Amino acid sequence: MRMLVLGAGLQGSACAFDLLQNPDVREVRLADLHVGQIAPFLAPHSGQRLIPTPLDVRDTEAVLALMRESDAVMSALPYYFNVRMAQLAVEAGAHYCDLGGNTDMVFEQKALHEQAVARGVSVIPDCGLAPGMVNILAQHGIDQLDTVDAVRMFVGGLPQQPEPPLNYQIVYSLEGALDYYTTLSWVLRDAKRTQVVPLSEIEPVEFPEPLGTLEAFHTAGGLSTMPFRYEGKIPVMEYKTLRYPGHAELMRAIRELGLLSTDAVDVKGHHVVPRDAFVAAVSPKLRKPRAPDVVVLRVVAEGTKAGAPARVGWELIDRRDEAHGISAMMRTTGYSLSITAQMQVRGETGGAGVCTPDECIPAARYIALLAERGVDIRPVDFTARERRAGADRRAAAPA
Repeated sequence: MRMLVLGAGLQGSACAFDLLQNPDVREVRLADLHVGQIAPFLAPHSGQRLIPTPLDVRDTEAVLALMRESDAVMSALPYYFNVRMAQLAVEAGAHYCDLGGNTDMVFEQKALHEQAVARGVSVIPDCGLAPGMVNILAQHGIDQLDTVDAVRMFVGGLPQQPEPPLNYQIVYSLEGALDYYTTLSWVLRDAKRTQVVPLSEIEPVEFPEPLGTLEAFHTAGGLSTMPFRYEGKIPVMEYKTLRYPGHAELMRAIRELGLLSTDAVDVKGHHVVPRDAFVAAVSPKLRKPRAPDVVVLRVVAEGTKAGAPARVGWELIDRRDEAHGISAMMRTTGYSLSITAQMQVRGETGGAGVCTPDECIPAARYIALLAERGVDIRPVDFTARERRAGADRRAAAPA
């Protein structure tokens, strides 16, 4: 396999690292505007199978030239490049996948379906953690039930050692997180597609110690196109972000004060975008590259099986790889992107065309490939959990 990774940031670097663990991958080009200093865990591979490649993705001919030499293209660029990169990959005849995160752009990519079929390539947007992993697991749950009443997804990227006031550190992109905190979120209610305000409907979610009680609240993007696919078919479907308790109320106050607005205001005669100022001021305090992180995930589907009430679900608690200096967010997001591309090249994602991960990625195979990398997604044992909860309630009851 000859693979092209666009974007040498955190996720792109983790994607490249994972590709290099497969001896069938003969070459990995890691392309970015600046590739002078690659991640330390990639350094031993540089110049052998890993080729850092300077590239301005706005240079159409340069991008096409690289894509034509590749079996698959993985984009870890900001989401606003995704539509154009998908178009060019189809033109070049290369498989393509990206981290997505913007559902409107996914629908634009879906318009490439017939072209992709004609070129014999697959295009799979939204291939990270959320969207991505959670959608594959949600579909896995839907497939195991005869009827489905509700699908709920929860994901959080958290510091292992939270520090006030936000109890949060940057594990992906602060700008991306703020987009999710300010964009309406699609959900299904009474089987009808509707939008809810981000940072709303806060609820507690229990995990094993030391995580304990986390809070969950609505954010945008995690469901991808699933509410559109299942409107009129599933009564309840929603995605919520997980954080340590208190985070949502603080961020909601910051938002309501206008500090996350993208509308410029006058500051002493200068036009200033509040969100830009907020990011510039806050990022240095939240960026802690050596602080260990943890990714927490839970997906639950409820309905019936063989005429009886049934629930299926999966959980993941993944921590930073200290040996290589690869964060949990990089492992779960970057590795997911790499796995998708390798499955595309091996013909494991169905035929040519454009589809989202929940539409074309076989969950059992995907889960097994993650397990090989130590990313261990486990089924939820609801019976044992309810037994423990009952014991806790009895212990807390007055004598």
